[in-house]
Amino acid sequence: MIIHQLSVFLENKSGRLAKALNVLGNENINIIAMSVADTSDFGILRMIVSDPDKSEIVLKKNSFSANKSDVIAISVETNAKNYAKVLQVISDLNISVEYTYAFYSSKGAVIILQCDDNDAAIAALKDNDIVLLTADEVYNIA
Repeated sequence: MIIHQLSVFLENKSGRLAKALNVLGNENINIIAMSVADTSDFGILRMIVSDPDKSEIVLKKNSFSANKSDVIAISVETNAKNYAKVLQVISDLNISVEYTYAFYSSKGAVIILQCDDNDAAIAALKDNDIVLLTADEVYNIA
């Protein structure tokens, strides 16, 4: 139930995000979800893409600092209480959420979580009948 997310470190310079996305687009890679966090010097682009292995390779070949990390993908109905339930299950076990973001798809709301203990979080979510998505399900979301 682990999903590979791509993280790309970007200098805070005009056009740098567009360049990274063009590199991926030229390889016919689909972006399923993305989030950008920034500081005054750099940004971190986090993406779920259709082919994380290929994406990492092509970005590095084009002088981007990119790496894959493990995240969890959860499908819930869009009501905020469902997101809260997911977070409460994890919180009850003292598992920290390092970051989260969500997007809407044909599967409903999809929550992406990076926890300090993804394996324990996955077990707890399964025990509470929360729907976890497989990598194939996420990478091929239409």
